[in-house]
Order: sequence, then C-alpha cells, then structure tokens
Amino acid sequence: MDRYSRQTLFAPIGEGGQKSIREHHVLLIGAGALGTGNAEALVRAGVGKITIIDRDYVEWSNLQRQQLYSESDAHDKLPKAVAAKERLQKINSEVKISAHVADVTADMLDLLVKEEGFDLLIDATDNFDIRMIINDISQKYAIPWIYGACVGSYGISFTIFPGESPCLQCLLKTVPMGGATCDTVGIIAPAVGMVVAHQVAEALKILSGNGRECNRKLVSFDLWKNQYVSLNVGKLKNPECLSCGENQTYPYLSFENQTKTAVLCGRDSVQIRPAEKMSEGRGFGVLKELLTTQGISVESNPYLMSFQVEGHRLVAFQDGRVLVHGTKDIARAKTLYHRYLG
Repeated sequence: MDRYSRQTLFAPIGEGGQKSIREHHVLLIGAGALGTGNAEALVRAGVGKITIIDRDYVEWSNLQRQQLYSESDAHDKLPKAVAAKERLQKINSEVKISAHVADVTADMLDLLVKEEGFDLLIDATDNFDIRMIINDISQKYAIPWIYGACVGSYGISFTIFPGESPCLQCLLKTVPMGGATCDTVGIIAPAVGMVVAHQVAEALKILSGNGRECNRKLVSFDLWKNQYVSLNVGKLKNPECLSCGENQTYPYLSFENQTKTAVLCGRDSVQIRPAEKMSEGRGFGVLKELLTTQGISVESNPYLMSFQVEGHRLVAFQDGRVLVHGTKDIARAKTLYHRYLG
C-alpha cells in the first residue's frame, strides 16, 4: 500500500487519481529513447496496463540513452518490445504489460484499438508516417495522444485532444521529408529526459482525471542553447482538415498512404514489409538451412535472424519484415531481399 504513497500525497492526484491511473490502458508506439523513458515512468506510477509496439531490436548505440536495455540485450539483438517488457515486469509486477514486435500499420493499429480500447496513445516513434497514422486513429476513435520528438539537444511535445485542439495534420499540413535525425546529428540524453518529462506529466494528468490541467500549447526547447518556447497553436485548428475537420476522411488510414518500403530514420537502412507474413513452409529453420548451404553464416534467436551478404547486413523478423542495413537505396535493398529471402 506504500508503493505509491509519495504520488498520492501529491494533492492533484490523491487516492482517487491513483485509482484512476490504475484503471487505464496506455498504448505506447515505439520503444526507443522516448519509449523506454515513458514506459518506465508510467509503470512505476502504477498504470493499469501498457501495450508497447516496436519494430526494431536493441543495438549497442541504443544503450547511451534507452534506459531499459542492457549490454546483454544488445549482444543478443533482442527485439526492443521484448526486452522492455522483461525489464518492466521486474520493476512493477502489478502492471499488465503487452508487447508486440511489429511495424505499425494503419490496419494493425485500427484493429488493436478496437480490440483493446485504449485510453491514451503516446508517440515515441521516429518517423512521421507512423505519427500521421496515430493522428488519424486518435481522431477516428476520439482518443487523446501525446506527440513527442527530440534530436541533438532539441525537443518538442504537444498534447492533442480530438475535437478540441488542432491535430498534427493541422500543424504540419503535409508529412515532412528528411531533416536532422539522431543518426545524422546525434542526441544527448538530457534532451530525451526533458521530452519524457513533458509527455509523462501530461499522461499523468489525463490518466488521473485531471486532463483539464494539460498544457494546450506546443512546447519546444534547446537545452544546449538554453532556449524554451511555448506556442499557443489553438487558432491553427483547420475546419477543412481531412483528419479532424468537419468532413473527416482520415487520409493516412487509407491503403495508398501506407508505406510498404521505407528508408529508416537516418540509419542507412531500408525496411521491407511484405504484403503477407512468412508462410509456415518458409520459417526461420528453412531459410537458415538454405542460407547456410550457400556458405552464409546466420545468427538467430527466437525472434529474428541476421546475416551478412555483399557488404550488407540483413535482419529478418518473424512477421516477415526485413531490415537491410548499409544502404538507403530501396531498389538495392529489394534486390538483396529477393535474392536471399524472396
């Protein structure tokens, strides 16, 4: 009973707010720097259930800022969602934790929201394709979501309430292409921590029944340059917006707007997502045997397998996705994919 005593002593939360937090279900999209920070804080705060979706696996470069992971996770190339769940369950066994090793698609997110009935969506992803899908799902099902991003020493956060605040589509008009990423300009851990602090504070307000206290402004900062900006963006809500306006069509949930092949955020890597999952007859065992007979050394665990060919590393997941490292050339990535896995 003393576990959350310091949190319940905080008057705006109290016993009633703590009970409310325990009764809610949060969907966290992404288990990288922002994802691990949000997940740990919410699990320690006693959220009732948290569902985590992430498509990637733990690498050595993640350990500098992604706080749930260890060297053994990077050595074993564990999927981030799996490694995060294992660590979070050790932190708070009372919280129900569900993990999905998968790429977020409109169809997947739509089905998951229908089945699970989330109370809050938290953005911890690294690309705007997925963020725009989250934005449309939020509007379609009237679920609040918290946008967050960081790079270098810069960070940004904004809480979106369907029907009230402008949505991400209103703010951006179109999906931004390119720009600075953690892999091109780096990132310092305090920038991550600051965005996490804003996102978690907003989440606790919503989950404890204090959503009226949420910041309705877009917050951005640069810790290195000692800059902090809070912008009132309420007037940017567009009545003609196709995501949140008067005639909503949720454009980013349509098939033609769903990415099937994508260059990953600044990572010199291409993700290929096939239309169908790997068939039973083309499981890891069969593929590993085929590759081994070609003299290719294959590393594997229950979740993925990886191998080096022609100067590139390919990582195949159980859901059929493949990451082709060492290129941003989609055509080149597809050639390697079809040559060795197609």
